[in-house]
Amino acid sequence: MSLAITFIFCVILARLLYVQVAWGAELKLKAVDQWNREIPVIAARGRILDRNGKVIAGNINTYSVFLRPSAVDNVDRTTEIIGELFNVDRNYLSEKINAGKISEITVARQQNKETVEKLVKFNLPGVYYARDNMRNYAYGDALCQVIGFTASDGTGVSGIEKFYDGLLGGTNGEITYSTDIVGIQTEKSKIVYQEAVAGCDIKLTIDMDIQLAAENAMKSVYNSSSAKSVSCIVLDPQNFDVLAMVNYPSYNLNEVPRNDSELLNSLSRNGLVSNIYEPGSTFKVITAAANIQEHIDGNPNAFSNSYVFNGSRSRTVDGTKIKCWSDHSNGKHSNQTLADALNNSCNPCFSDIALALGGKTFYEYLYKFGFGNVTGLDFNGEALGMLVPSTAIRDCDLARIGFGQTVAVTGIQLACAVAAAVNGGNYYAPRLLKSVSSPNGGNVEENAVIFKNKAIGTKASEILAEMLEGVVKDGSGKHAYIDGYRVGGKTGTAQKYEDGRVAQGKYVSSFVGFFPANKPQYLALVIVDEPQGTYYGSAVAAPVAKEIFEDIILLKNIKRFV
Repeated sequence: MSLAITFIFCVILARLLYVQVAWGAELKLKAVDQWNREIPVIAARGRILDRNGKVIAGNINTYSVFLRPSAVDNVDRTTEIIGELFNVDRNYLSEKINAGKISEITVARQQNKETVEKLVKFNLPGVYYARDNMRNYAYGDALCQVIGFTASDGTGVSGIEKFYDGLLGGTNGEITYSTDIVGIQTEKSKIVYQEAVAGCDIKLTIDMDIQLAAENAMKSVYNSSSAKSVSCIVLDPQNFDVLAMVNYPSYNLNEVPRNDSELLNSLSRNGLVSNIYEPGSTFKVITAAANIQEHIDGNPNAFSNSYVFNGSRSRTVDGTKIKCWSDHSNGKHSNQTLADALNNSCNPCFSDIALALGGKTFYEYLYKFGFGNVTGLDFNGEALGMLVPSTAIRDCDLARIGFGQTVAVTGIQLACAVAAAVNGGNYYAPRLLKSVSSPNGGNVEENAVIFKNKAIGTKASEILAEMLEGVVKDGSGKHAYIDGYRVGGKTGTAQKYEDGRVAQGKYVSSFVGFFPANKPQYLALVIVDEPQGTYYGSAVAAPVAKEIFEDIILLKNIKRFV
């Protein structure tokens, strides 16, 4: 008998110790929750600005409405009023209140001041509100895939809103005061206010004037060419600041199609960062850069543009026939210099260069120009591109990579590579964030430009830029020519593949250009996916780049160079 009593006593003692020690913290929180009421104070989300201080994403003051079931004195009256004001199902709300399992119910978020003022007049016990914020995007659909959007609770879901959510989000505060057992504020309640800390403002490298000019140009070519999609990136070649980034079709950030996830995923994807494509002849810029550098290594004055390539229309490599787009009937493709080959965009010449360089050397240049790796852009979801492993490369693969086939790139990869090829050979990490400001604006922290490597030498870069200026003056890029301004560039027209085969009638038309050619300040890559009718990059994409450059000239009041 005494043994049984001792055993029962030990069980009770163990249970008491468990409740006090193991459950202690949890039970204390439950007690505090029963006798205290918290009203959240939502932190203002930081603004997103362009490089010149124009607000891209800001806030509109709104309100969230909450309900504490234990403090409601008249369920029918409360649900009727709330249901009418906030379009909430009365039966659903009644079930939540009567279930007694939830200490607090979020009735509605991001409500306007007028509606909340109507609610206050009813003085409903157990119902309270707190200020929150609703994101407002000043430019609607412009830059939408880059900026991204937020969830209903204000957290970033995509784009810059997600990538820099830790900076933008801030820290919520709360107002706490004691209540009785049913949640009614006591007469001598002590109110504790914990202030919310607003998020930081961030300034992007984007120039909204250039962005809007690029948006207009891309929408125009999208409509005129009936393309599947169009995209454009404008860089500062001297430090790889992203000045504009356009993907179209787009969507309005103030009217996000949240109910159609498939459509939203499609429209919100930043294709210039996340999609890969075969670049075609725009890639010849990189092959030419490697060729020039190899000829002048050790002697800056050794390069000569007088050497010539075999002028025949085709080459056969490992049983694969490589042809030029031209039939050479005009005689212009015979005995070509490198400048001629760029002007004429002759595929066999660039196959010759790639084969002459050899896999090891050519790949060393490709890696220096950022291919086979991400650029390091401060943005989620950047693709690697596609590069045949150097250990598995065949001569026929190498020959095709030389003129932009058997290789896939992202738009940001190609833009950065060409920028490095013409800016003196300097490869930087591209960036979207320029600086961060504290909530009160008192402390500004600059985001440093990151130099990654030297891709080619200064002399080689100058020679290449001059040749690409010739492409716009006299070659396939003449539709990008602007009288009085030194514009350089290269066109591209690539066939698309589906299920491993050439998709008939489907092309990617592109142009990458820069100005002034002797010291590039602006670089634009234009990509038109599946244009209908005319599909050559020279006819479809080059005029768009010209339009963007002409707008920049007007916006920045750039004087004629020659």
